[in-house]
Amino acid sequence: MNSEMREIYQQIILSHNKNPKNFRVIEDPSHFAEGHNPLCGDSFDVYLQVAEDNTISDISFQGSGCAISKSAASMMTEVLKGKSVEEAEGLFEESQNLVTGKRKPEKESN
Repeated sequence: MNSEMREIYQQIILSHNKNPKNFRVIEDPSHFAEGHNPLCGDSFDVYLQVAEDNTISDISFQGSGCAISKSAASMMTEVLKGKSVEEAEGLFEESQNLVTGKRKPEKESN
């Protein structure tokens, strides 16, 4: 990754860490999940409101952690809001495969 791209990624992470999107509690969510990483201490709760048409009408999170995990949670809420549950599950599977090495990232073209 070139230095220009690295700087853009750092700016995005810092921006989402300082001003996270959807950093709040949804009262009476239709779905709720807790996440805690015992290795580093990051701990987040995720709140979802799934509409009758099976789309994510609202999503939020609360908790504490490093800049990368907080930024990732912020970006996740932005991406998933408005998606169908099936689309969200597909994105989860794709991300999990990338992280676990089952899917290789696309090569950078020059």
